[in-house]
Amino acid sequence: MNNANFEKSLGEQINALKKEKQPERDLWTGIELAISKDTHESDLLKTNGGRKQFQWVAGVAFLGLVGWLTFSPQVELLTGDDLVASLSAQHEQQKHELLVTLQSQPALTENWQDQLAELDDAANAIKLALDNDPNNMALLKMLQSVHQQQISLIERVHSPKWTQI
Repeated sequence: MNNANFEKSLGEQINALKKEKQPERDLWTGIELAISKDTHESDLLKTNGGRKQFQWVAGVAFLGLVGWLTFSPQVELLTGDDLVASLSAQHEQQKHELLVTLQSQPALTENWQDQLAELDDAANAIKLALDNDPNNMALLKMLQSVHQQQISLIERVHSPKWTQI
């Protein structure tokens, strides 16, 4: 069948379709029920019983919130110099633990400690910049990146030879 015949056949089929689509069932009863339900619920809230129910629910929600705040652990947000100090302390602890864990494995390269020292210098330069602008997100991300590079360097240098390709 060529393209012109296909289009003619398709056009005839379209013209043969009913122009008006009717729903399979009567939808007005559902619409009427939904409208009357909304009106009934609105009337219920306007009555004294509805107010009492709302006040009871609000009271329970308030007590739940107070209980949750009372028993949940308090989270202290660090900013500025405290955040930098905390990040550095965490990193130093992680680096120390990793070095102790991997000390029995031989290093795969000779100058890895020089590279580690260079990354330390970069971290110190970022910390100096953070002294002037302690809440600078770009500098904080850079510091985290340098810390992660140090951890990655230590892991790569001490990884077993059989995992190297």
